[in-house]
Amino acid sequence: MNAILEVRGVTKRFGGLVAVSDVSFSIAEGEIVGLIGPNGAGKTTLFNVVNGVYKANEGTITFTGKDITRCSPDKVVHLGLARTHQVVKPLNDLTVLDNVTVGACFGREYLDLAAAHKVASEVLQQVGLGDRAGLMARSLTIAGKKRLEVARALAAKPKLLLLDEVLAGLNPTEVALMIELVRKICDSGVSVLMIEHLMQAIMSLSDRIVVLNLGRKLAEGRPDEVVHNSEVVEAYLGFPDKVHEWSRVDKLTRRK
Repeated sequence: MNAILEVRGVTKRFGGLVAVSDVSFSIAEGEIVGLIGPNGAGKTTLFNVVNGVYKANEGTITFTGKDITRCSPDKVVHLGLARTHQVVKPLNDLTVLDNVTVGACFGREYLDLAAAHKVASEVLQQVGLGDRAGLMARSLTIAGKKRLEVARALAAKPKLLLLDEVLAGLNPTEVALMIELVRKICDSGVSVLMIEHLMQAIMSLSDRIVVLNLGRKLAEGRPDEVVHNSEVVEAYLGFPDKVHEWSRVDKLTRRK
């Protein structure tokens, strides 16, 4: 498979703090890659570097064959890379439909308002919010706001979607529904890079896992490889006798 994203030797410093240090990995077209690690490992900082919020001090980022290392976030979105945020911040004074329309207007195709409304309506159906299009965004539950965040990113018509803890704060039923949605997004042709702390979910969804610790890449491989890596177990997953708990995958959520 061709690589849609290549991160090579990326380092990000904030003064004397090295938040991300010499990190390299790639994502193939149609692949789901999980990004895991302890709190403070540099995961969200790496997301921010990839989508242009922060500029890397060292290294390069290539997306669909183009060097985006110095690109601004709006340029990155226009090229086809969209993201969600760990803390959802909908435009509370707009309707659910209008929130998603904003994503379509400023996405890969810079759609006009009529076309953006059409795309937004289609995406809301895709994420299960079609019947709530006319509601004010503030009225949604946490699960609804998470789906709205995903919808707003999807309306930009991305080739690669970065998901930052979309399962956080959801109950088991909501988690299962979001897992199914992520799988469908990937099956539609969108590659996915996702940060997640819910291990059973990320292990079931991902083709590969990248593990960060203290800003550095600790390990990379298939979920079954990573979950049995002694360094990963020590740094993040916990005691060795807990490995079977993390690696157990429910048949309903296993990626086909």
